[in-house]
Amino acid sequence: MIALIVSLHVVPERLDDFTAAIATNAERTFTDEPGCLSFDVTQDLADPHHFVFYELYADEAAVAAHRAAPHFAQWREAADRCVLPGSQVNTVSTMRFHHPEGART
Repeated sequence: MIALIVSLHVVPERLDDFTAAIATNAERTFTDEPGCLSFDVTQDLADPHHFVFYELYADEAAVAAHRAAPHFAQWREAADRCVLPGSQVNTVSTMRFHHPEGART
């Protein structure tokens, strides 16, 4: 599995536009891409303009499919308008351990 962690800051005046765009992208990624296992969007409690996404994909091909999807292109257009330039940091890594929902007994 491949984990993608994205950290970014949003231009304050564009927060509503940003949240609408990421909501659409996250939903379509999870529902339309079989290789996407999880797509969580978090908003910093101390800084409402700082977001972190936790995405989990089956493999590198699933990440490539995500980046080639039409909804990802729409997301990139919105991000170009809404994300503070230079603030986005993407970290791609191999998932070593994962605790799926419902795993507790």
